[in-house]
Amino acid sequence: MSKFKFPHIIENITGEKLIFKGIARDAKGEYLEVENEIKPGAGPPMHVHYRQEEALTVVTGKIGYKLQGGEEKFAGVGETVHFKAGVAHRFWNAGDDLLRCTGYVRPPDNLVYFLTEIYKSTNENGGRPGNFDAAYLSMRYKSEFAMTEIPVFVQNVIFPITVFFGKLAGKHKKYADAPEPMK
Repeated sequence: MSKFKFPHIIENITGEKLIFKGIARDAKGEYLEVENEIKPGAGPPMHVHYRQEEALTVVTGKIGYKLQGGEEKFAGVGETVHFKAGVAHRFWNAGDDLLRCTGYVRPPDNLVYFLTEIYKSTNENGGRPGNFDAAYLSMRYKSEFAMTEIPVFVQNVIFPITVFFGKLAGKHKKYADAPEPMK
């Protein structure tokens, strides 16, 4: 976390903006204060934070959300959506106007770094992370995060091959200062 100054803002070309406000602490420990702005129809794919809980309170707009295997649900202004650690989920702007939320992720772990790099790669590659970047970051931080829509074969076979050849080509050097994954 120390390499980032707060607030730290990232945006991707698919319609998401995240504002990492800072690290706070309460009786339960450290948490990352966040805000997001999501354009209509946009939102992250199904994913899981193995170590972190996440909560979003709608400030403006309407959020759609779904737990893996569950029904689509919706929340409006003033309502809070909570995702427990280890539970795969996705959310999106289910309205016609900008969705704005405030919230937190507990504990912060490597979320700021991981998402900053994923957004950067998404922007550089026309709306999807580059193959090497997706493989490298997914493998490095597999104890923390996963994109559950990526087939297991891709994660267990294609990603390691991609990282191997990417390292031979020197593509990993841009991650020389990457923080150690949480165990």
